[in-house]
Amino acid sequence: MVYALWLAVFSLLAALAHGQMISIGAPAEYAAISAGSNITVQVVRPSTLTGSQEIALVIALNSCTEHPDNTCSSFDVTQDLGHVMYSGPFAPEYQSSEPDSQPAQNFTVLVPEGMPQGEAALTVSHFSLIGAGPYPSLEVKNITLIIQ
Repeated sequence: MVYALWLAVFSLLAALAHGQMISIGAPAEYAAISAGSNITVQVVRPSTLTGSQEIALVIALNSCTEHPDNTCSSFDVTQDLGHVMYSGPFAPEYQSSEPDSQPAQNFTVLVPEGMPQGEAALTVSHFSLIGAGPYPSLEVKNITLIIQ
């Protein structure tokens, strides 16, 4: 009985934490971008019933061309952020009045001039405090882009 109770509590906490997860709304996976240009990175954070406090967000770009196979899948992109293009507050808001819209924030960032052509990992690191406790939450999301 106690085991079932602990399992239920753990499952509930996991579900609540999952509801806080961000996603990268733009650019699209494998989108082509140019070194030296501005891009818009949209970070989406679904609305939840659990209270949370946004602390910080970091957006970074790391070239994958100096790693085995010249691909982002050949190394752990969460362990090396590369060029930090944004570091600061995160304040997602509803972008439209559509019933299925989610809170998001758009960031215009500059792709570094000397970024080599090929695959690059766009990484978004998100830190927040969740719940009444609260407890700290750090999550890292990434997509692969193509530098032209």
